[in-house]
Amino acid sequence: MIHTNIQFDEVVTTCKDIFIKKNTDYGTAWRVLRTISVVDQIFIKALRIRNIQDLQVQKVADDIPSEFKGIINYAIIGLIQLELKNSSVEDLPIEQVNELYDKYILFAKEIMLHKNHDYGEAWRDMSQQSFADLILMKLLRIKQIISNNNKTLISEGIDANYVDIINYAIFALILIVEGKQ
Repeated sequence: MIHTNIQFDEVVTTCKDIFIKKNTDYGTAWRVLRTISVVDQIFIKALRIRNIQDLQVQKVADDIPSEFKGIINYAIIGLIQLELKNSSVEDLPIEQVNELYDKYILFAKEIMLHKNHDYGEAWRDMSQQSFADLILMKLLRIKQIISNNNKTLISEGIDANYVDIINYAIFALILIVEGKQ
């Protein structure tokens, strides 16, 4: 599991670098996004991955790893938006964005480590197709939770689904780097 820990951090470093640079270029324009809009952005990326996998043809420059990185960063945006509550046009200082990113990545990593312990890193035997499908399923769950006024009877909330999405995308990227996908 030490190897996974290092690989997780390497993927996150790349994703965070993109996130911080985009926030430097654009500010935190994403603050206007409501939960459903964040979900739809992730949905578009996950569906594109699935279409490329099924058709085995890619016509736009962004490759599958780029889309998984985008999924991770949008899921972080989703978690930040849940914490900050109302979406607004306020521009967050880059230091605060950096701290919030680290906070939620650390939380996702802790969950990953606990689940890896219990599941024995079963994800290493999964396909990239399964990760795309699981991400799409989590997004449909979030949409259902939203239509239920953000309430669940027995299930995890929106935040837990975002965390799973982050970890699935990181697992897919780790396997891609290892040449297994």
